[in-house]
Amino acid sequence: NEYKSYLSMASFLKTAAVTMSMAKCPFLGGETLSFMRQNPKLFKSVAYQCPVMGSLMTKGLASLPVNEKLIEKTTKLSSEAFIPVKQEQKAVDSQSEQVVDKYNEILLEKIQKKKDDHTYRVFRVVSRDATKFPYAVSRNDSGFNEEVSVWCSNDYLGMSHHPRVVDSAISKIKEHGVGAGGTRNIAGTSHYHERLEKRLAELHQKDSALVFSSCYVANDTTLQTLGQALNAEIFSDKGNHASMIAGIRNSRLPKKVFNHNDVGHLEELLASSDPDRAKIVAFESVYSMTGTMSPIEEICDVAHKYGALTFIDEVHAVGLYGSTGAGLAEERGISNKVDIVTGTLGKAFGLIGGYIAGSDSLVDVVRSYGSGLIFTTSLPPPTMAAAIESIDVLASKEGQELRGKHRYAYTMLRNKLIGSDLPVMECPSHIVPLHIGDAEKSKQVMEILLNRYQIYVQAINYPTVPRGSELLRLVATPRHTLPMMDYLVGALNSVWKELDIPRVYNPPQ
Repeated sequence: NEYKSYLSMASFLKTAAVTMSMAKCPFLGGETLSFMRQNPKLFKSVAYQCPVMGSLMTKGLASLPVNEKLIEKTTKLSSEAFIPVKQEQKAVDSQSEQVVDKYNEILLEKIQKKKDDHTYRVFRVVSRDATKFPYAVSRNDSGFNEEVSVWCSNDYLGMSHHPRVVDSAISKIKEHGVGAGGTRNIAGTSHYHERLEKRLAELHQKDSALVFSSCYVANDTTLQTLGQALNAEIFSDKGNHASMIAGIRNSRLPKKVFNHNDVGHLEELLASSDPDRAKIVAFESVYSMTGTMSPIEEICDVAHKYGALTFIDEVHAVGLYGSTGAGLAEERGISNKVDIVTGTLGKAFGLIGGYIAGSDSLVDVVRSYGSGLIFTTSLPPPTMAAAIESIDVLASKEGQELRGKHRYAYTMLRNKLIGSDLPVMECPSHIVPLHIGDAEKSKQVMEILLNRYQIYVQAINYPTVPRGSELLRLVATPRHTLPMMDYLVGALNSVWKELDIPRVYNPPQ
């Protein structure tokens, strides 16, 4: 109340000053303050022409005596008014507790079910060492930290600790801070966002690009938004990533699923669809768990034959394939056949974030209607600047040399595994999967490798892969040496023998 009285007094003083000025003015002396408030345009036009009124309005208030004690007390009151008072918390509400307990029972049953079928996930704490990549520090079952070699990272080329990338991020953090400050539409777009999107469009030879917080969000948002904008029917590869499946499901549009990499089956489905309806064919270039590669050109040709747009996920290919690291479509010389490409900054480029690239109108529709972009805080400027640096490095001669070393590493690893009669699945790409086919044993393999051999490779189980298709997903980087590979293969042989895991992989028909 005291604070309010001070505000009222300040308002009274201001009103009094204006009234005094008007009384001295030969132009406004006969008017009331109420009249002038109702006619602000008249007040301004006359005031700025009158030397007396103009002078008094600009100098009159400044010449009034200042009550320093009043200002000090008012300031103190206003600051104290916004300090939250610690509230004493109420006792636990018994009714609320009963409701929570009821639902906890249901949730705990769900968790127990995951534990019983050996698909419960434990996030292994692995602190990577940028100075010793691909080594990291992990806490073993005895509670002690120990150095382990990492064989499952998606930081395929080690760009997360490349000096140019790191220096760029550090300098921009000092300049701009660590956050974006808002969504893309509200204070969250910097010139680094614009530069990165332009650079990505150039990389993929498209009109425009748009950056998202992750490629999961990019896939989900784009398929949902674009599909709804076109009222399209969507054709999806059976092996597509969960993010693409989510986007198709969220679009609530009709969909048809074609067998993995089966161009003939895709054509059958397209031929049986409404020729007048918009269509989107969604698939990946490199599949993340099995390492298979898609017949991009054949899929695009069939899609375009039936008037369908092509949507390709190059997440596990950007940075690793093509002369500039644009992906598998670039390596095969068919970038122009792909209508929409999505990629990630979080794997070969070594950062975080996802993106799409395509025509101006396509990207603008997603930018204007996609809730996954509109309502999400933007990625920070330092991340954007570092991503530009990483893309430039991988598009240069240095990037080409890194890709060459990478191919040598994963080719040697695959050959050593095959030479030891370990069940290597079809893997023409850099991803080398070892089939286990049993959820419990896959977890045992992972634990033995980590605790006995200080080798960290994550077991992959349902729902990432179908039940019965459990596997180890091995990744070799340019920094994995031949002696490290020999040690890994020796450890795998010992564990396979100990757990009596079949060495023959029979692909499902």
